[in-house]
Amino acid sequence: MIPRKLTLLALCSTLLAAPLAWGEPLPQRWVSAGGALSEWLVLLGGEPKLVGVDSTSQHPQSLRRLPSIGYQRQLAAEGILSLRPDLLLGSEEIGPPPVLAQLKAAGVQVEVLCARADLVCLSANLERMGLLLGVVQQAQQALAAYQQRLTQQAAWIAQAQQNQVAPKVLLLLGHAGGNPLVAGVDTAGGWLIERAGGQNLARHSGYKALSTEALAALDADLLIVTDRSLSGGAASAALLKNMPVLAAGRAAQQGRILLLDPTLLVGGLGPRVPDQLAALAAGFYPAAHALTADAKSQP
Repeated sequence: MIPRKLTLLALCSTLLAAPLAWGEPLPQRWVSAGGALSEWLVLLGGEPKLVGVDSTSQHPQSLRRLPSIGYQRQLAAEGILSLRPDLLLGSEEIGPPPVLAQLKAAGVQVEVLCARADLVCLSANLERMGLLLGVVQQAQQALAAYQQRLTQQAAWIAQAQQNQVAPKVLLLLGHAGGNPLVAGVDTAGGWLIERAGGQNLARHSGYKALSTEALAALDADLLIVTDRSLSGGAASAALLKNMPVLAAGRAAQQGRILLLDPTLLVGGLGPRVPDQLAALAAGFYPAAHALTADAKSQP
């Protein structure tokens, strides 16, 4: 049986285009579809090359001033071609396929990278972006720093779990407080829960709406709420108002609801993920977080 890690590496490798030919000029006009990929482009110094982004590319705020090409899964060739891009960068979530074929036929280089929340795929993505931007060493350094932060966080979580059982968690992806989708296994949401030291109660694959009865039976210790149209406390308030079963559950009754920016779930692992994991872990293990904060404040 092929080890899972090698299988993922092979999958990510197939998503990457052929290496650049020797002396081939680097693409200068980029369009990016997928929040995480756009954030990495900025971090690697590629923002001046961006001429357009999709609606999930909201960070940093400077990207919001660029022309929008719409939602990554519903791209239109005409709008993208009007920006005269050399390259469209996106994850395997982008589409529809006929539009990508139109762009290729028009001479646009279409780079489709891995969307999995997985360090193997992130490594492959950064390698490819570093090559296309001409900053290979900078991309390698960014990956090393990222991995170091995750290692440090994992050590902190292991210590916190010596005094507290991992909380049972559900991540709910809603739209204006409507019936939410629950993050199951093999999702970015599920990855965040597990990496932050929680137990994901949802064992289905992908994002799926659960019945009222199923949500009541799970009765999570803690809820993570993210909404595609509402932010902050408005997101959790709308969800609890529209879903009484959640309002009556243990997490809501104990005030254990954490908020998440939905753009963190798009396009694979982005640069802001370590900070978000730290925030989630602090919410999962508040006593350990308080001790850490106290220790840091000591002279």
